[in-house]
Amino acid sequence: MPQPTWSPKRERQYEHIKDGLVHRGDSESLAEEIAARTVNKDRARSGESRTASETSIHDISSERRGGLRSHRGPGGRTRDQLYEEARRKGIEGRSKMSKAELERALSR
Repeated sequence: MPQPTWSPKRERQYEHIKDGLVHRGDSESLAEEIAARTVNKDRARSGESRTASETSIHDISSERRGGLRSHRGPGGRTRDQLYEEARRKGIEGRSKMSKAELERALSR
């Protein structure tokens, strides 16, 4: 699934991520999707893509997030990501909420 606009480095990165996910037990299609998203986010963060979302640029990098959470199982979304979703949904009092409180408020 490597894109034709990806550099050889990004293609290697994609293959490495995909192989790791498959080795971990994820399905081939899920591994391809996660690898492509990770590479595209890295491209956006480094200015290699034409467009980039606000979270791609200002959020914690995919590799760092994976490293922080690798020993605790899936940690889910970051507090900032939960806060942004709460802001979009208009949840009152979100600025004073902890990550757990934001998760509860969003699950209602």
